[in-house]
Amino acid sequence: MLKQLINFYKVSSPGPCNGEALSSSDEHRLKYLKWSTFLSATFGYGMYYVCRLSLNVVKKPIVEEGIFSETELGIIGSVLFFTYALGKFTNGFLADRSNINRFMTTGLLVTALVNLCLGFTNSFILFAVLWGISGWFQSMGAASCVVGLSRWFTDKERGSYYGFWSASHNIGEALTFLIIASIVSVLGWRYGFFGAGIVGLLGALIVWKFFHDTPESQGFPPVNVPKQKKEMSATETADFNKAQRQVLMMPAIWILALSSAFMYISRYAINSWGVFYLEAQKGYSTLDASFIISICPVCGIIGTMFSGVISDKLFGGRRNVPALIFGLMNVFALCLFLLVPGVHFWIDVLAMILFGLGIGVLICFLGGLMAVDIAPRNASGAALGVVGIASYIGAGLQDVMSGILIEGQKTVQNGVDVYDFTYINWFWIGSALLSVLFALLVWDAKSKETD
Repeated sequence: MLKQLINFYKVSSPGPCNGEALSSSDEHRLKYLKWSTFLSATFGYGMYYVCRLSLNVVKKPIVEEGIFSETELGIIGSVLFFTYALGKFTNGFLADRSNINRFMTTGLLVTALVNLCLGFTNSFILFAVLWGISGWFQSMGAASCVVGLSRWFTDKERGSYYGFWSASHNIGEALTFLIIASIVSVLGWRYGFFGAGIVGLLGALIVWKFFHDTPESQGFPPVNVPKQKKEMSATETADFNKAQRQVLMMPAIWILALSSAFMYISRYAINSWGVFYLEAQKGYSTLDASFIISICPVCGIIGTMFSGVISDKLFGGRRNVPALIFGLMNVFALCLFLLVPGVHFWIDVLAMILFGLGIGVLICFLGGLMAVDIAPRNASGAALGVVGIASYIGAGLQDVMSGILIEGQKTVQNGVDVYDFTYINWFWIGSALLSVLFALLVWDAKSKETD
C-alpha cells in the first residue's frame, strides 16, 4: 500500500522526446503548456486561500448562534497556522520529489472536503482537528507552485512569473471576502463553508487538468538543464553546514524573524478578525464589512508587485528605508482603522488601502528578502526557514490572544453582546509598532559570508 502511494506521487516518467530542436507546432504547444501551468498555479493557489480564509468571514454569525466562543474560534484559527508552519517545512522537501500535479490537487481536494465537513458540525474538538488537517494540506499548495515554476520556466524568466504568481494569495483573499461573504449574508454561516468547499473542488479540477508536472512528461526536453551533478566534497559539505550554523547564530536573522512575527500578528489580525471587528464595533453588515476588508488584499497585490522596484530603483537596493516607511504606514493605517470613533466608511476604506500597500511590501522585505540579503549565499533557505516559522507562530499566537481579549472584554446589555476593543486595539497596533522597532535594530546589518 505504501509503495503504491509513493509510486502514485513520484515525478512523472519522461515521454517520447524529439530532441532539442523543436518544430513550430512543438514550440506553440510548449508555450501553451507553460501558460497553462502558470495560470492554473495562480488561480489554483488563490482557491487554496478561499478554503483557508472561510472561517474568518463566519466568526460573528457563529458567536451569535452560540456555537463557539471568541476564545474557541481563536484556538481553532491558531491550529491551522501551527500545522501550516510545520507543513511548509515538510512539504517543501516532498514537492521537489513529487508529481506536483497530483501533489497540489491532493492538497486542494482535502482542504475543500474539510470545508464541506465543517458546515455539518458543532463539535469544538472535531472543528479544531479538521481545521488543523486543512492547515497541513494547505501547505502543499505554495511548494507545488514554486516547484512548478522552477520546472517550466528558465532562470531569466522565472522571476517575472514568480512575481505575478505571488499575487495569487491576494486574489484568493479578495474572492473570499466577496464571494463567501455574499453567500453567508444570504444563506448563513454553514453555507459559507459549503461555498468555499465547492470553490475548492472546482479549483482541484482546474489544477488536475491544467497544472502539468514536468516538460519531460509532455515529451519536451527539460527547460532548465542542471549543471552536471556531482557529490559534494567533504570541504563543500563542511562549508554548507557551517553556513547554516552561522545563520542560526546571527542575531540579525532572529531579530528579523521577530520583526516579521510581529508584522504577521498585525497582518492576520485584520485578515482573521477584521470582518468580526467591523460587525461588532462599527455595526457593518457581513457583506459591507467583508467588502472593506477585501480592499486590503487587492492593494496588497500592488505592494507586493512593486516592492522590488521600490527598493532597487528608488533606494539603490537598500531594504531598510522602505521597510521603515511602509512599516510606519502599517502603524498609521491600523490607528486610522481602530482609533477613529464612529462609522466612517471612506476612512475605513482608506485605512485598508494603506494597510494593504504596507503589508504587501513588508511581506516581501521582512518576510524573507532582508534575511536573504544578510545570510550567507549558500544558506538562504535556512534564513527563510527561520523567518517563515517565526512568522506563522506569530500568526497563530495572534489568533489565540485576539480571541481571549475579545471575549474577555465582552458584556451583555439587554440581551445584546457589547464589546470593548481597547485592549485589542493596543495589541494589534503595538505589534505593528514592535515590528518597526525590531527592523530598526538591523538597520546596518550586512551579509557575512563564511570564510
